[in-house]
Amino acid sequence: MKFDKKPMVNWYDPKQLAFTAVKTVLSSVFGNFADRRELQAALDKETKFFDYSHKEELWVDFISDLGDGFNPTYTLAELLSREVLTLRGKPIKRGDVLIMGGDEVYPTPEKIEYDNRLRGPFQAAFPKKEGDMDRPDLFAIPGNHDWYDGLTNFLRLFSQKRSLGNWQTRQSRSYFALKLPHDYWIIAIDVQLNADIDYPQICYFKEIAEKHFNERSKIILCTSEPSWVYKSFDSKSESFDRLQFFINRVLFGKGEKGYEEKNKTIQIKAILTGDLHHYARYEPKESPDGTCQLITAGGGGAFMHPTHTLKQQISGLDGETAELKKVFPSKEASVSLSFLNLLFPYFSLTMLFFFGLFHVFTSWILQTKLDAGVSLMEKLSKLDVFGGQVVDFFYAIIQGLSHLPGALFLNLLLFIGIVLFSDVKSGAKNWNYLAGLVHGLLHLINFYFLLWLFSRINLFQLGLGINDPQQIFLFVVEMVLVGGIISSVLFGLYLTFSVVVLKNHITEASSSYRWEGYKNFLRISVSQEGLTIFPVGLKNVPSNWENVGTEEEPRFEGGDIHYELIEDPIFIKNEKIS
Repeated sequence: MKFDKKPMVNWYDPKQLAFTAVKTVLSSVFGNFADRRELQAALDKETKFFDYSHKEELWVDFISDLGDGFNPTYTLAELLSREVLTLRGKPIKRGDVLIMGGDEVYPTPEKIEYDNRLRGPFQAAFPKKEGDMDRPDLFAIPGNHDWYDGLTNFLRLFSQKRSLGNWQTRQSRSYFALKLPHDYWIIAIDVQLNADIDYPQICYFKEIAEKHFNERSKIILCTSEPSWVYKSFDSKSESFDRLQFFINRVLFGKGEKGYEEKNKTIQIKAILTGDLHHYARYEPKESPDGTCQLITAGGGGAFMHPTHTLKQQISGLDGETAELKKVFPSKEASVSLSFLNLLFPYFSLTMLFFFGLFHVFTSWILQTKLDAGVSLMEKLSKLDVFGGQVVDFFYAIIQGLSHLPGALFLNLLLFIGIVLFSDVKSGAKNWNYLAGLVHGLLHLINFYFLLWLFSRINLFQLGLGINDPQQIFLFVVEMVLVGGIISSVLFGLYLTFSVVVLKNHITEASSSYRWEGYKNFLRISVSQEGLTIFPVGLKNVPSNWENVGTEEEPRFEGGDIHYELIEDPIFIKNEKIS
């Protein structure tokens, strides 16, 4: 299929921010009145699961947070399509099943975005083979970005038995259950709409648990957010409590009649998720066999999230202490990459011009002549701030603002907006407002210092008239470029300090530089011996892809893809039930 190769989403493009914000509000408001999951259940009343239990060994690939820039998305798709990957000299076969664990497209789920950022790259990497009797199956659960249109395009792509390249979609709902060999199950839930699990979904999984689970059942749970991590960031987060409720009451049947006889030996072996775009594995301290693994593997294509902000120990299932065992990238690399925020003006030119134009517009309002036909810039040009006229400088500013509420409003809008931007759900919590206050004040100080400086240079030193076209043009250029650059640098400094020192703003401080590297996915084997998880990682992805096919049927070739195991395979041995 024909598609456009898209760069990584620029999250600091004001137009993009506004469009995404509108989508978020609409999905939150209207989605609660028209929950597509309830409509799915009404149209598909059969409670069915997908049965792979006849196989002696089954391979499953898990990838999450994909469909962003072409380079990482195509690179990962190309790896997933290979029949065999060689990891430490051992051949590992392609998954019989591919599971996409949330956020299949960025920034919003329009059809054209799915086509350009997901369908196109995956089709090019693994073209559909007519008559292929051994096509891998594909299942997906939605993330918050897939929900921005109420799941309309997600359901069109994943629930109508269509192909995504040579992968065949199978599901009819946004959640599903897979029966695997040796009494393993994959339970994949849709927890969007404020981490809510709707009643029809609860009924679906409850019926499967009651009718098909036995005392040897072992569960791999897939969800679209690492709620255990979010709980460690913010104790008020309720998403993990909802997940724990689902596990205990729906899957285990705790509190239900007959629980002790049937369900007490059912185990959650692993919980797989994305949403944070890195690899991180937590393991219970008290469980020598490694049950239950809490794995975030959100490296499917979107910008990289930091790992140095993760806590070494958190509360896992049933309050059990879980310890951080492995991260990718390393915490040292994560800190180093965070300093790229110091180059914020380079990565976010749109924000640079936004700040600059905002300063120009505020200056324009401040130019209203109030005192004997003299404008604020003319007053400021006569003041030597470094020569001791600081008090006169502040008096002139205050006098101007007292008569120009429009300018005061824009100052407050800038200051309050920056303060409210502060992340108070992680790190030092409400103390982070202090950093936000300093950040906001620095932007105001920067604006008024530059207003004085350019007034002094243009009117006093260069002798230009306030209304001269040359002066107006020069001032606009000065304020847009110099003002925009300094404001952007201040913003980058704030993000750097926040993510490195305060350990907050993890999304805002990593989406700014849109790092394509440090991608990952999981390759999982289910066999008679047990469950083996191979975490596959790439430090860098090729960027020199060239189309060696046609425009209608593209096929890309580029540099070598250097992949590796992030850590030793995680093996969970099958326990014998007496």
